[in-house]
Amino acid sequence: MQRSVLDRIYIAFLLILVVSFVFLIYFISYFTRRSLMQEKQDTLTNEANLIASQAVSSYESGDISKEELTQYLSYYATALNADIWYMSSEGSLIAYSDSAKYFSNASSTDASSVMQEKKAPPASIYDLDKNYKLKKESYRSGKFYGVFSNQMLSINAPLYASTVDEKGQPHRTYIGTLIMHTPLEEIGDTMKNYYTVSFMPCLVIIAISFIFLAIISRKVVRPIKKLSGVAEEYSKGNFDVETGIHTEDEFGQLAGSMEYMAGELQKLDEYRRDFVSNISHDFRSPLTSITGYVQAMQDGTIPPENQQKYLGIVLNETKRLTKLTNGLLDLNNLESYGPYLKLSTFDFIDIIKPTLNTFEMKCIDKNVAIYLNNHAEKTMVTADKTKIQQVVYNLIDNALKFTPAGKKIYVTINEKNDKLIVSIKDEGIGMDEDTQKKIWTRFYKGDTSRGKDKGGTGLGLAITKEIIKAHNENIEVFSHMGQGSEFVFTLPKAPEHGKDASGTDSLSHSGNTTSGLVHSGNTGGLTHSENTSGLTQEENSKSAE
Repeated sequence: MQRSVLDRIYIAFLLILVVSFVFLIYFISYFTRRSLMQEKQDTLTNEANLIASQAVSSYESGDISKEELTQYLSYYATALNADIWYMSSEGSLIAYSDSAKYFSNASSTDASSVMQEKKAPPASIYDLDKNYKLKKESYRSGKFYGVFSNQMLSINAPLYASTVDEKGQPHRTYIGTLIMHTPLEEIGDTMKNYYTVSFMPCLVIIAISFIFLAIISRKVVRPIKKLSGVAEEYSKGNFDVETGIHTEDEFGQLAGSMEYMAGELQKLDEYRRDFVSNISHDFRSPLTSITGYVQAMQDGTIPPENQQKYLGIVLNETKRLTKLTNGLLDLNNLESYGPYLKLSTFDFIDIIKPTLNTFEMKCIDKNVAIYLNNHAEKTMVTADKTKIQQVVYNLIDNALKFTPAGKKIYVTINEKNDKLIVSIKDEGIGMDEDTQKKIWTRFYKGDTSRGKDKGGTGLGLAITKEIIKAHNENIEVFSHMGQGSEFVFTLPKAPEHGKDASGTDSLSHSGNTTSGLVHSGNTGGLTHSENTSGLTQEENSKSAE
């Protein structure tokens, strides 16, 4: 049978209470019994001193006889509920309390029964124990060498008389010992009353504690059961179920986290479905084209003189499939193992300009200008040159896809402390917040119609982010609908006097440089416009290359 959390709480709480009360009662009873014993010992010691001063001293001085001493001892024995023996200094029994009077407050049957249980006092204390120490004040509990049948508290009280020697010096002379025995039943009765008084409040406290525990536990267990049920629904894929818990405590925080997790899982499930749909579409489209053209050439629909043209289309579709497959493999390796980085020190300008030049024809065809603004004094960085060039290419390619004709793209380089900050900003259509969250996922394309971007794989930005993350740097996107988008990433600057990948000293670019790749309608080519300040002629020419 499986126990619930509430049952375990009850059992644990009960064990804690019981163990705590047992230890508490044990320690309290131990110290209470010890205190009662000490109190009894002090009482008997004081009474022994009183008996010594009133009765024994009179007997030793000859004022009273042994019979009268026995009467005194019996009187005190009755008052103290004790048995009193008076031993001489040699250990011989001189007098003891009369048993008949000692038990006079009991019925004749009870007195006779108890007297039969108690043995007569020994003629000498050494008959009981040859090593008994009469001159030492001591206490003991037990049956006193088997003389009594019940547990007794016995005290040994040595008596001394003050005398004066021939020289007039006072001395204390040992004259005998009073041995007093009192039953421990009184202490036992007191402890029984104590246990009775203690156990009842403990039981009441335990009962009240369980009532409060039941109330508190139900408040704790109820949301746990509710969260468990919601989690089970989530495991079935039903992410629309709400917890219904809106408290400000830990359960409310957990419920909020679970609902947030359900929302993210729902998005992930949607992404999975979109992923399958996208990859199916991206693979099916070129495969359909390839199959159609090959079948057309095979059955003669396409005449031989036109086959070269359509073989080129088949080749392009094959390259597209290869690009898509390689992109998937690269992204999978990046996410699973991280990229293998071949770090080197190089000038960032050395990769930005060749990369910009690769888009020359696209810029002319689309009538889009790309401007390079360098505000950094030193552009030497330490990174993987090939992969950073891939990042720049992907970001510019993405910006060019969504920038209308006649608009501009700005590549801006700044520096802050030990970081180089690169911004690629377009004047395109922009993105809403939801799109900004999705662009880093594989196969996501901002153009939902999928008609304008036939060559894109939807993997470029995902690969870009993984490469920047592998360099322990950051990449962010800032965008508003109709106002374009800006991608900003950072790179670590190289230490002073660094070298580039070829091992040669690199030149750093300083000042404020603006280079533009602008489509000219008259010439159909590229013109470079530069605005430089604070540069030598050599540096100017190098910046414009």
